[in-house]
Amino acid sequence: MMDAPIQAPSVAVATPEPGVRTLTIDRPRRRNALDRATYRALGAALTAAAAADAVRVVVLTGAGGCFTSGNDLADFRDAEGSSAPADPAVLPASAGLDFLAVISTFPKPLVAAVEGFAIGIGTTMLLHCDLVHAARDAQFRLPFVPLGVCAEGGSSYLLPLAAGPKFAAELLLLGRAFTAEEALRAGIANSVTDPGAALAAAMASARALAALPAESVQATKALLRRGTEAAVREAIDAEAVRFHALRGSRAAQDAFAAFFTQGKSGR
Repeated sequence: MMDAPIQAPSVAVATPEPGVRTLTIDRPRRRNALDRATYRALGAALTAAAAADAVRVVVLTGAGGCFTSGNDLADFRDAEGSSAPADPAVLPASAGLDFLAVISTFPKPLVAAVEGFAIGIGTTMLLHCDLVHAARDAQFRLPFVPLGVCAEGGSSYLLPLAAGPKFAAELLLLGRAFTAEEALRAGIANSVTDPGAALAAAMASARALAALPAESVQATKALLRRGTEAAVREAIDAEAVRFHALRGSRAAQDAFAAFFTQGKSGR
C-alpha cells in the first residue's frame, strides 16, 4: 500500500511506487524559487527519506513545468535568516547551507527531473544528484558573477570535474544561459528528453534503481564519492564564506535592486 501524499511547506512529498519517494518543489507562482522555508523543507524531506528503510530512491522535481528558478532573491535583501559572522573568514549560518550539507551527503540514489528553469542553485544542486534527466527546452544558468556574488554549492570543484576546466569557467564566469544539450555536454545531465517527459524518464530510472539490492546500490554510491567527499565539503564551505561576504557588496546589492526593479521573480 502506497503512503498517502503529505504536504510540507513548499515541498510536496509522496511515495507513488514501492521504494520511490518523490519531492516536488511547489512554489509555482515564484517559479519554484527557494526561500528559507523551502530549503528547510527539502532538507527535512531528504533526511526523512534517508532514514526510511522503505525508501530506496528519491526523485526530485518541480511543480508547474519548472524545476526551480534558484534562490529567492528576496532573502538576499534582508539580514534575517542568515547569520553573517563578524569575521568574514568564518562560515556563515543559513538554511541554504544546511540544505547543501544534506543533499551533498545523501546516501541513497537521487534522481532529478528538470523541466523549465534550473537557475543558480537549481543547477548546482544537480551536481549532487546521481542521475539527471532534462527536457530539451529546459534552461540552465549559473548567474552568480553577474549578480555580484560567486560560485556556490561546491560547483567551483564539481563542475570542472564534470565539464572540464575551460567549459566550467565559461559557464561560471560568464554566467550565461545554456541549454539542456550543453548541460549534457557539461556532465550535469544524463539524458535529454522531449519536453514534458523528464519526470517519466526520472521515474523509469528510479524504478530500475529501486529494483536493485539496496545495500549494493548505496555501497556503490558511497564508493563513487569516496575520493571527492572531503573536497566537496571544503569547496561548499569556502564558497559560502566568499559568497556571503560578496552578498553585501555594492555590486551585489545593485544587481539585486535592478532585478526587482525589472519586475522579475526568482533568479
